[in-house]
Amino acid sequence: MNPTEVLKQDLPTAKTKEGKVKKMMLILSKATIDNVYACMILANGARMEGIESEIFFTFFGLEAIQKKKLEHLSIATVGNPAMHIPTMLGGLPGMESFATSMMKKEMEKLDIPPVGEFLEILSASGARLWACKLAMDMFHIKEEDLIDELDGVLTVGDFYERAAGENTHLLFI
Repeated sequence: MNPTEVLKQDLPTAKTKEGKVKKMMLILSKATIDNVYACMILANGARMEGIESEIFFTFFGLEAIQKKKLEHLSIATVGNPAMHIPTMLGGLPGMESFATSMMKKEMEKLDIPPVGEFLEILSASGARLWACKLAMDMFHIKEEDLIDELDGVLTVGDFYERAAGENTHLLFI
């Protein structure tokens, strides 16, 4: 098949021969503001389409559900090719705060809620929010340090059990 034929072929959508997507299982391992919002927007989009969605917060992604940290997430400016700035410039004092502030202002213009409020919206919509037991143990995080909307703490095996079934998609962010 030549490149033109590839571009012209039908691309898969949420509805496939096997049926409609029933569940999105999102794994969030980083708490940079761009990753956190990407994950929440995908989970929210799934719920708006009537698709079940669950987020598994692991490793540094746990910061997105820690009461004391969730409103202080930032964007990485060093080594981030999407920033389109030299690494040396990204490391200057105040650059990370500046980039984070600019991104938050742009999100506010689009009426995208702050992280805490977005998590409340997701929970109210029926999205399930899970913390990773191993990561919590490794970083000495207690369940009371996490948001009230959390549905619980799971092992990786528990999370995979929840992903069982046809038309479930796992996405690592």
